[in-house]
Amino acid sequence: MSGAIYPSLKGRLVVVTGGGSGIGAGFTEAFARQGARVVFFDIAEADSKALEASLAELSPAPTFRPCDLTDIVALQGRLADIVAEHGPIDVLINNAANDDRHTLAEVTPDYWDDRINVNLRHLYFAAQSVAPGMREQGRGVIINLGSISWHLGLPDLSLYETAKAGIEGMTRALARELGGDGVRVVCIVPGNVQTPRQMKWYTPEGEAEIVAAQCLPGRLQPNDVAALGLFLASDDARLITGHEYFVDAGWR
Repeated sequence: MSGAIYPSLKGRLVVVTGGGSGIGAGFTEAFARQGARVVFFDIAEADSKALEASLAELSPAPTFRPCDLTDIVALQGRLADIVAEHGPIDVLINNAANDDRHTLAEVTPDYWDDRINVNLRHLYFAAQSVAPGMREQGRGVIINLGSISWHLGLPDLSLYETAKAGIEGMTRALARELGGDGVRVVCIVPGNVQTPRQMKWYTPEGEAEIVAAQCLPGRLQPNDVAALGLFLASDDARLITGHEYFVDAGWR
């Protein structure tokens, strides 16, 4: 295993939403390789089962549980089941999102509701579910995934960017509300991470434009984002809360 090892993460119970592919899979693997007890949610069953199988040799191995995060009752039921089986959740990675492209003229009220449900609402209610156990044990970390997209004003993503901007506001509000009980809430803001999904949107010329706009050469990978998540979840970051942290190679 390369990279830092955080002894405080060993044995911690970690839940990753959207943990079966892309950036989420990077989180799932990274925490599992730290010796954490990882449960990950996703609706992409084929990718998730393949990831689970690829990490089955780890002890403890991460566990996949299918879940449609837009169904809040089902989400909170899944989280309650985990707590009943394993005890309080130590780390929640609110990662799941979907950046489908759209224009202003195409958006309907139903599509608005769907995109907010997919990209914002479940983060709040997942946090609501794990907070009592974290408060009771006097510690816990909630890591929300933002996006550089709204900071840059990228085109054809107005609803996604609206939701991602809201996540940063929610992070600050929850950090204040939960901080008195030792619970930390932070936000990671990735740049353009090279995942199979993102590769659908970019030509080789587009890839070159991204790198040219960064201060550092090279393309961000899921493990680059996960590396920051490990630090923020660890006891080494015990007084870090309420803010957003960029992993973007200086993309401007």
